[in-house]
Formats: sequence, structure tokens, C-alpha cells
Amino acid sequence: MKNLVIGQSGGPTAVINASLYGAIKAFNEYGTGGHVLGMINGIEGFLSDEVIDLTETLSDEDLELLKLTPAAYLGSCRYKLPEDLTSEVYPAIFDNFKKMDIGYFLYIGGNDSMDTVDKLSRYAKNTESPVRFIGIPKTIDNDLVLTDHTPGFGSAARYVAATVREIVLDASVYQQKSVTIVEIMGRHAGWLTAASRLARKFEGDNPFLIYLPEAPFELEAFYHDLEEAFQKSPNVVVCVSEGIADAGGTFICEYSDAAKLDSFGHKMLTGCGEILESFVRDKFGVKVRSIELNVNQRCSGMLASLTDIEEASMAGSEGVKAALSGETGKMIAFARESSSPYRISCRTQDVGLICNQEKKFPAQWITEDGHDISDGFLAYALPLIQGEPKRIMEDGLPKYLYR
Repeated sequence: MKNLVIGQSGGPTAVINASLYGAIKAFNEYGTGGHVLGMINGIEGFLSDEVIDLTETLSDEDLELLKLTPAAYLGSCRYKLPEDLTSEVYPAIFDNFKKMDIGYFLYIGGNDSMDTVDKLSRYAKNTESPVRFIGIPKTIDNDLVLTDHTPGFGSAARYVAATVREIVLDASVYQQKSVTIVEIMGRHAGWLTAASRLARKFEGDNPFLIYLPEAPFELEAFYHDLEEAFQKSPNVVVCVSEGIADAGGTFICEYSDAAKLDSFGHKMLTGCGEILESFVRDKFGVKVRSIELNVNQRCSGMLASLTDIEEASMAGSEGVKAALSGETGKMIAFARESSSPYRISCRTQDVGLICNQEKKFPAQWITEDGHDISDGFLAYALPLIQGEPKRIMEDGLPKYLYR
């Protein structure tokens, strides 16, 4: 009657709680009578004994609300375990496993979270611990390797596409020349910015220009791209990844002195839209504004796709099944069997091959001029944004679960 402990880590998404839902439901169905324990604020909270019994806490009604609730119900963290497996942190974690009678550990997160699963599973192997460790993928950036896509990306892509579509409509109401720059999340991988291509309804429609981190960005080329775009329309919408950089590797946001580092040493990339706004105003003298979509990309539950919710739930469920069957040191991955009709299956991949890697946006889906996305991406992305969940509403607003 071993218990399962589960946590959420890194940036939240609109569907991360659907993975939690799927894991709880599966363990209740397939488990050995143990309980599902939730880490409050991930592995960092677990080290402080901050754990709640989700089996006792959540009713069936709560679980249905949880499935539709954005953000991380258990709270999150950005805590990186030591590289040195002889660190005193590891015995402390495994002492808690024994104290709480933990047999299974699931962690929902992105690249750094998979690093946590990898380190814990390696320590368990070294110490002959029977605890099994499984990673459940999550990231709007869609940059985890060895999986077709990640839960969270589809809903964020839908938000980007729908919002850019509305921005395009708004930008087109005046006759005078204008440029609207939309800054979208994506440090090194441009998957989410590429989703703005879904907003285009016909050939020659906005957004005219889309720039990803995978293609070098030069201000001189940007100037000429805008000149050509103005020949097609007086109103130009430009979508850029926050991490666009020049050929020398310098981020455009670093053209100012505002870039800072987060707790992992990653550059906190914001502000490239404002830099480009100033450039356009100076060079063209037209009406220009920059819009940063910011956290709305990951927290918009009302635009979550049913496909994304169901796949996130499936990933959580498959993680439980993998752990109960004896697998460890693995991540649940999606394999696409068909795009039309859309069909995927789940498999496990060695988490050691996934953590600390990054899946770039495919070069073949970036046009030769470097400022647009080809139709090949549409066949990949469109299935992921489909479907409307049956939302639970209260007083005209979505009803969510609060801890």
C-alpha cells in the first residue's frame, strides 16, 4: 500500500492541473490502496515537509474543477537539485519518502523538472531505493525533445493565434500607416511565436512578419522587411519571440541594459518589442505600438483546447501506469501516428536523454527569408488547438478550484 507523491514545477500552463487530475484518477483506479500526496511548491516544498493528502482532500466535484483550472494547483518552484549526488539534500528527500511511505514519485514540468526526475532516479539506483520516478511533460514552449509536443503548448498556441487575430482586426481600422509589434514568449525556441501564423486567414493577411530565435534577426533586414510590407498594406502586424537575437548571438533585448538573470542563470528576456517599437518610430515616423502577451499565454483557461486538456490528463494517467508497472527514470512522451485524422499514442522515454536538451523549431518550417512560417507547421499545430471543453461557469465567469 505504497503512496504516490506528485508535484508541479516551473512555469504553469492552462492544462498542468489536467495532468494532476489524470494522475489522481488513475492511481485511485489502478493503485494498491495507497494515497496520492501533493507536494506544495514542488521538490522545494517537499524538503520542508509541505505535503497534502489529495485523496482525502479532493472530492469528485473538486477533481472535475481541477481538470479545467489553469495555473498550478499545488504551487510551483524553480529549485534545481545539486549536481553532486553526495549532497545532503538527497538523503533528506529519501528520508521523507520512507517517512511518508512513498513508492512512486511523479513530477509535472519542463526541462529543469525532468532534470530533477533524472537526478532522483540516479540516486535511487545508487542507493538501491525501490521508489520509482516518472516525469510528466509540461511546457508552453514545446521544447522538450523525444516527444511530438508537450501538454500546455496547444492551449498557449490557441491563445496566441486568437489574440493575434483580434489584434490584426484592431490594427486595420485606420487608414494611416501603423506598425503593431507583438512580443511572444520563447527564449530559444520559437514554437509559440510560430503559432501566430495560425491567425492569418488568407494569403497576404497579417501578421506579415514573424521572427523566431532560430533565425538571426538584424535591424537592417527588419527595416527592408517593413518597407516591403508597407507596399502590401498600410497596417503591419509583426510577431517576435522574446529571444530573437542577431547573428552574433546578442539578444535584441540586450540592446538595452534591462536584461537580468533568473535563479537558474537564464536571461530574463523581456523588452525586445519596446526596442523594435523605438526603432520603427525613429526610422519610419509612423504610428507604432508594442504589445507583450506576457503570462496570459500560459494562464488563459478560457481558451484552453479540449485536445490539450485531454492529452494532459492522459499524460498524467500514463505516468501512473508506468510507475505501477515498474518503470523509473522515464518521461511520458507523445508519438504522432497521424495528423489527418489526428491520432497520437503514449510511450516512455529515458528522462536522462531529455533533460538539459532543447527542441528547436524546425528549420524547414521557416521560410528562406527568415521572417515567415511555412504551411508545414499548420498541419502539425492545427490538431492541437481543437475542441471546446464543457466549462463550469458561475455568475458568468469560469469556476476554478482554489487550494
